Amino acid sequence: MCDLELGSGKAKQPGMGAGGWGCWYEQLMQPCLAELLGSVLFIFIGCLSVIENGPETGLLQPALAHGLALGLLVASLGNISGGHFNPAVSLAAVLVGGLHLMLLLPYWVCQLCGGLVGAALAKAVSPQERFWNASGAAFVTVQEPGQVARAVVAEVILTTLLVLAVCTGTINKKTHGPLAPFSIGLSVTVNILAGGAVSGACMNPARAFGPALMSGHWTFHWIYWLGPLLASLLVGMLMRLFIGDGKTRLILKGP
Repeated sequence: MCDLELGSGKAKQPGMGAGGWGCWYEQLMQPCLAELLGSVLFIFIGCLSVIENGPETGLLQPALAHGLALGLLVASLGNISGGHFNPAVSLAAVLVGGLHLMLLLPYWVCQLCGGLVGAALAKAVSPQERFWNASGAAFVTVQEPGQVARAVVAEVILTTLLVLAVCTGTINKKTHGPLAPFSIGLSVTVNILAGGAVSGACMNPARAFGPALMSGHWTFHWIYWLGPLLASLLVGMLMRLFIGDGKTRLILKGP
């Protein structure tokens, strides 16, 4: 038998027979493959929407493309891996008990590899002039040190909304429901429309990493790691101390 649930803190050693190998595949390998595939598709769609975006549509095209793609992928692959496709979401899921700690590093590797592949595919299918005019869909909104503080704060707040939508919609037993993919995708759309001009509204280190590597734009790249990961810690604290269900909260539990 194998008992490594995505939200479990304990794992029993499986047998080495056919059932044991099948269990390890479903509990370890299959979720990682789903995260890899989902990250490739999400970041490909996201990058292409930026590269092919016209001035007349502004932030609307990338906002809709990112949000709809994420909602669709969460609905399609969420029951396999949790539908994270984002290192910040995976960190928060571990903190609130929605993902086994053993899977965090493999998830991050798959998500970053997915970001790289997705960005490479977007570059491959895009006209070279459009690709470089859009900086390869890398985040270049922050151009000078005076913009850094507000960009970091924006990334923390925007990612908090996204991660909160994931944790309450898919992990927290008291609030999860069938509309979770819609609310998660909508949070991304709203965030890009609201904060795209401030920080780029990345909310996802994997979304930042792939295009940065493909285009060579690394200026202020650290913002898109620090902001989302700080947001994960914030949501983890909020869920564990205040707004999580009785199983999640560490304090103020009912009888």
